[in-house]
Amino acid sequence: MNTVYSLLLSVALTSLTLTGTFGADIINGKKVKNNSMLYMASVQIDGEHRCGGFLIDPSYVMTAAHCDEKGDMTVILGTHNISPQQKNLRRYTVQHKHKHPSFTDPTNGSDIMLLKLSKKLKIGRGVKTIEIPSKIPKKTLKPNSKCQVAGWGKTKQQKVVNDLLVTDVLTINFTTCQTMLKEMEDPLPDNVLCSRGSKTKTCASQGDSGGPLVCSGKAVGIVSLECCDNQNVSNIYTEISKYTVWIKKVINGGA
Repeated sequence: MNTVYSLLLSVALTSLTLTGTFGADIINGKKVKNNSMLYMASVQIDGEHRCGGFLIDPSYVMTAAHCDEKGDMTVILGTHNISPQQKNLRRYTVQHKHKHPSFTDPTNGSDIMLLKLSKKLKIGRGVKTIEIPSKIPKKTLKPNSKCQVAGWGKTKQQKVVNDLLVTDVLTINFTTCQTMLKEMEDPLPDNVLCSRGSKTKTCASQGDSGGPLVCSGKAVGIVSLECCDNQNVSNIYTEISKYTVWIKKVINGGA
């Protein structure tokens, strides 16, 4: 991997670790259609968007563990436009934050968190859940599988984004991803998936962490680390299927 790209990635990872910067913006994305991705959630701190998330159960939103921050955490659901000027925003308070017990830092893996909402939602028009893997699949996700990431992160021009944007990405084999990032100071975390933009400079970055990697209509990953300065690797995701036992335990009240 080109040394310049390695340095840029290292700087990005250091910034994320030391400053708590939330990863991931949708670069070169397009607006999401009104009747799609109704599971998307805006995770907010003190009323400001910080991360993406997605509804997997009437009472639980899944996001990245590194999205936890001091302040009043709330979740907005049921809209693609999260402008404060929007009327009747559906804002829900977070009753409890369940971070995976192994999580310490995104570069070490286990970057997954479940947010229990204070109110059980009625699933229907405007708000829906998205399916996640119920167990570890026998077959791994094939390289070059076309998937999608979406979020409200800042654009490349650093403008505030109120409309939900989506872009296509292609998956990368874990070993190939590991080789591409071999010059990283920290090794590639375990239990992750990798992707690259299907077009030049299409990826998720600042503000989109915690959002889902959606493949064939199912959420298979959580945006954890962004590598938009790397031409080969766009993003690194927590692989949801590796945490199914823990997820079920939390939702069933055992964690």
